[in-house]
Amino acid sequence: MTLFVGTSGWQYKDWRDVLYPAGVPTRLWLEEYAARFATVELNNAFYRLPSRENFEAWRDRTPPDFVVAVKASRFLTHIKRLKDPEEPVNRLMSHAAGLGDRLGPVLLQLPPTLRADRGLLDACLACFPSGTRVAVEPRHESWWTPEVRETLENRGAALCWADVRAHPVTPLWRTTDWGYVRFHEGRTQQWPRYGHRSLETWLDRIATTWSPDEDIYTYFNNDPNGAAVKDAKVFAATASKAHLRVTRTPVPGAPKGRGELRVF
Repeated sequence: MTLFVGTSGWQYKDWRDVLYPAGVPTRLWLEEYAARFATVELNNAFYRLPSRENFEAWRDRTPPDFVVAVKASRFLTHIKRLKDPEEPVNRLMSHAAGLGDRLGPVLLQLPPTLRADRGLLDACLACFPSGTRVAVEPRHESWWTPEVRETLENRGAALCWADVRAHPVTPLWRTTDWGYVRFHEGRTQQWPRYGHRSLETWLDRIATTWSPDEDIYTYFNNDPNGAAVKDAKVFAATASKAHLRVTRTPVPGAPKGRGELRVF
């Protein structure tokens, strides 16, 4: 398998001296990030959908092998609550098309108050262009039914495996031939970091679910105190020791700078 390892966003002030050298201006942080990681989850698209020109600029500023997962706008998921999805989905995809071949999966994170509605989900997924990889992260327990699983399978959408405090908060369903995992909060004393054993457990779940020729996208969303960067490094290094194919990541403990890269 190819394990894509990255973080949810790259513009965090407390990542200076964790990922970014002190002298690098924030306007160059994307280039610095993309030199160290091969993928990122664009989390801020949830709050305000960037213009197509913004997406085109990010494409031009990143290397050809870089992959951007895009979190869908809250207008679709939280305001419309999946109703009348055609226009917001078309707008999202027409803007994100500016990424060209840098575009990876689209994430639909549903509100925790949105109860299961198989028809709404199916109609929304039907609006995405053929071949689009869509991951769905429901957050109400009513979604955990065989009917919802069947809808995801029929549409070729991935159930996003989500972790909070080192425990899965979603069923570990395999619904398509690729996977998507989000790490929200670990439970070590160095909050919100993950412990080594928790990361090993997740790697075992991933390795026993998907085959060597399938793609798994993993993103650390525990950004405070640089935890996401630190955990992504450890996760990737642990996966490499287990002989999994991992995308470009910084090597844990190496000095900051482009010489720290481990590329697979």
